[in-house]
Amino acid sequence: MTEKRMSRWYFGGLASCGAACCTHPLDLVKVHLQTQQEVKMKMVGMAMHVVKNDGFLALYNGLSASLCRQMSYSLTRFAIYETVRDIIGSGSQGPMPFYQKVLLGAFGGFTGGFIGTPADMVNVRMQNDVKLPPELRRNYKHALDGLYRVFREEGVRRLFSGATMASSRGALVTVGQLACYDQAKQLVLGTGILGDNILTHFLSSFIAGGCATFLCQPLDVMKTRLMNSKGEYSGVMHCLKDTAKLGPLGFYKGLVPAGIRLIPHTVLTFLFLEQLKKYFGIVVVT
Repeated sequence: MTEKRMSRWYFGGLASCGAACCTHPLDLVKVHLQTQQEVKMKMVGMAMHVVKNDGFLALYNGLSASLCRQMSYSLTRFAIYETVRDIIGSGSQGPMPFYQKVLLGAFGGFTGGFIGTPADMVNVRMQNDVKLPPELRRNYKHALDGLYRVFREEGVRRLFSGATMASSRGALVTVGQLACYDQAKQLVLGTGILGDNILTHFLSSFIAGGCATFLCQPLDVMKTRLMNSKGEYSGVMHCLKDTAKLGPLGFYKGLVPAGIRLIPHTVLTFLFLEQLKKYFGIVVVT
């Protein structure tokens, strides 16, 4: 008999919160770059601009909303993916085929993206607030204040502004992260060179982060623009046409900071998740 540890349904949300605390400044800079209509600043210049104008702590604007988003969006997608994967895996011989992981990741990510849309929108607004003139700033005190004020001032429908983009992006990024992580880990372990250790987790999550960045960047740009808009877009197609005016590369605005943010975020998430599973997971005897 051998023992293995399985993840608890909420571990993905906790691991994502830990990663978000480390990568939030990179996420904030990415949002600022994506909401430029014309390319005026690069990544380092934008970060320096934020620090110079509003202080170092401005790099953590919207952290409460980011954590709120992780505990809705990431918790949901990890819970769906890992619970269904473990149920299927326990009743069959060997791991799931890759196409099943992709389909499961897409479903979990789409569901999580929709549930996490209100917190995601508040997160984008809080991060982008420092760019606005003082008289136009929304000045949300924290995530719950932002959610309440959007509901009170703009209605419940506004809370789900950009839900189509957020859900679609959630599906793609979950395929890139969870399905690709599982597959990469399976391939690395299959070589027999490395065991189930932190190096394997690092390599697998690094590959998964790269896949997720490339897959979701176009939708991420459009999602950010829709959520940050003040009514200038009539819908997704209007936003698509406006972004297309910038050329094909317009959909990959902020790709480097997105990768610099998403790859470390993915790596940290899975490192935290594997440690949570190792020390606090459900023990299964096979």
